[in-house]
Amino acid sequence: MAKAWICLSFLIILYLFSDKNFINVNAETKTWCVAKPSSDQATLLDNINFACSHVDCRVLSSGCPCYSPGNLINHASIAMNLYYQANGRNYWNCNFKNSGLIVITNPSYGNCYYEYT
Repeated sequence: MAKAWICLSFLIILYLFSDKNFINVNAETKTWCVAKPSSDQATLLDNINFACSHVDCRVLSSGCPCYSPGNLINHASIAMNLYYQANGRNYWNCNFKNSGLIVITNPSYGNCYYEYT
């Protein structure tokens, strides 16, 4: 029991003195935020509504390169990444109620380029 308490105390202290960014990448590593494939449709729609109420999501409009394919997971991923890039690339800005995933591989496709700032 004492060992468990020591380990837990160490983790709490480590957390308190960290920068709260659990993704340890160097400053040169590019990161993007995408929706977890396991996310349900309601969560994806909530993520789009939340992100697009804070950032410009016109890139998702009909006729724009990121509109197609017109499904929730793609649109949510783009909106979530726009929010993540605009508000500081860290764990908390990609959490989206545990439905976001930070990736180091550029998710851009075709003429749809995921923003990186």
